[in-house]
Amino acid sequence: MPSPPDPAATWASFTHDPRAKANASLRAGDADREVVLRVLGDAYADGRLTREEHDQRAARLAATRTFGELRPLLDDLVPTSPAPSRGKTAALAAAGPDELRRMAVREWESDRRSAVLAFIGPSLICWAVWLATSFGPDGFEASFPWPLIVMAATGFHLVRTLVARQELIASELERLERRQAKALRGRDGRGGRGLLP
Repeated sequence: MPSPPDPAATWASFTHDPRAKANASLRAGDADREVVLRVLGDAYADGRLTREEHDQRAARLAATRTFGELRPLLDDLVPTSPAPSRGKTAALAAAGPDELRRMAVREWESDRRSAVLAFIGPSLICWAVWLATSFGPDGFEASFPWPLIVMAATGFHLVRTLVARQELIASELERLERRQAKALRGRDGRGGRGLLP
């Protein structure tokens, strides 16, 4: 029995990704409708659609004008997001623009957690060492508070991570898009086009 279409290849076949909210109101072309018609034909051949369902969707397809109208015809035939069991490369190849942005935000949130821990951990340790070494035979003898130097160094990275949120997310999104394009080229073996227009 034939297997369902490869989600990454299917979504990459459109001139603009129908999964992206920003593309919903854009007008679809004949080539985009041909992609949907091919998927409907494959689903009918696989037994995933009855003849009546195929004909109903084909009639609806003929009346579509925008990418937002194309997506509902495919929602139960082609996965719109990567399956959890797939490998990282396959999941990245199948990710839509919204999922790529969520991945970039999650990466920034991970960087932020790391920056907070890198600030708090060393700072606490250094202050504990400073306090422990500040007690002499005559009691507490404050010396230069050198842990402030450590706090300044680790705090700079933390502040940069917090302040440059949008820039860091945009940079990570670009990196993910490049990796996605490379993953799609690897799957095609022909240098196929990426998911994003």
